[in-house]
Amino acid sequence: MTPTMAFEGSGTGIVYLVGAGPGDPGLLTLRAARILRRADVVVHDALVTPAVLKLANASAERIAVGKRGGRQYTRQEAIHRILIESARRAAVVVRLKGGDPFVFGRGGEEARALRAAGIRFRVVPGITAAVGAAAYAGIPLTHRELASTVTLVTGHEAAGRAPQHIDWDAIARVGGTLVIYMGMARLREICRRLIAAGLPADTPAAAIEWGTCRGQRTVTASLGSLADGAEREGIGAPAIVVIGTVVALRAELSWFERELPV
Repeated sequence: MTPTMAFEGSGTGIVYLVGAGPGDPGLLTLRAARILRRADVVVHDALVTPAVLKLANASAERIAVGKRGGRQYTRQEAIHRILIESARRAAVVVRLKGGDPFVFGRGGEEARALRAAGIRFRVVPGITAAVGAAAYAGIPLTHRELASTVTLVTGHEAAGRAPQHIDWDAIARVGGTLVIYMGMARLREICRRLIAAGLPADTPAAAIEWGTCRGQRTVTASLGSLADGAEREGIGAPAIVVIGTVVALRAELSWFERELPV
């Protein structure tokens, strides 16, 4: 079926930047599911699970744009063009992104490109990996007695470069809970830099692979030995790293990996 033509009189359709959540389709918001059912075009990343894609309008055109674990199959500028061109021929375009569009999802870049092209857009937030994966691993990011702050950091910049602008000294001083996205390729270096910046090597830490999915695996260790533990267990992308005293609570609060979810 040909995608629905653009809204009469507007000249273009509308693009929804939709967060698909961290993996478990049950964590998709009601608004996201409703918009997916209306979609004429769905432009999706590789990390969006098939179960979520199945919720989209059966007649919708599906365009995969890759982007997984630092290996980008479609350049960001090309994704912008795809969104703009799709909105000029279809009424409802869904840009479906893992996690939340505005948390290390490059949704801000896509929104700016759409605005510059005169394309209307809306943002539908999703549960970001830090929140979803940590919860499914039994790690509360905050705790009245252990952590009153949460810091989110990316493990790589544009073009896959290691972050150069991050003040590791400041992060080490903040305390609380530190969550690192897309950091597995440089995990050993990141841990070393945090220890050099003053974070104790015995700080509890965890690497969570495929958070909230059936294949979720979690390795816990001290900050100083996390890289060795993750390497030994073969933990890789997609994964997040959680560092802080709250990680020690996993021994008591782990649930998802111990039993089938209801």
